[in-house]
Amino acid sequence: MTNKSTLAGGISIHAVDISRGIPASGLTLRLSLLGEQPYEIAAGACGATGQFDHPITTGTGVVRGVYEVAFDCGAYYRAAKIEIPDPAFLDIATFRFGVDRVSEHFHLPFKFTPWGFSLFRGGA
Repeated sequence: MTNKSTLAGGISIHAVDISRGIPASGLTLRLSLLGEQPYEIAAGACGATGQFDHPITTGTGVVRGVYEVAFDCGAYYRAAKIEIPDPAFLDIATFRFGVDRVSEHFHLPFKFTPWGFSLFRGGA
């Protein structure tokens, strides 16, 4: 029998380009576990709904610790042919967060424009 409290709840990411009111399809990101030997545990692009589809969403590879997610906002806007300053005001948005209770789900709703972003722990 599996003890549910020992299963990882996962980390999910949902990105929305609020400057255009659309899901951030194609926004690339990197998620790393920090520590003595930081390492990347997930990387890729958000899908058509703005959600990042990766096994971490169901808990694969998620352990207790400090994480950092980096969103490539400048590259996203340049690829969409949206005029932004050079250098971009917001190029790479980085957010550091901790996972204490691994059994809980950590949802990260990322809302952004070329001028700033909001990221918080959303509902599980």
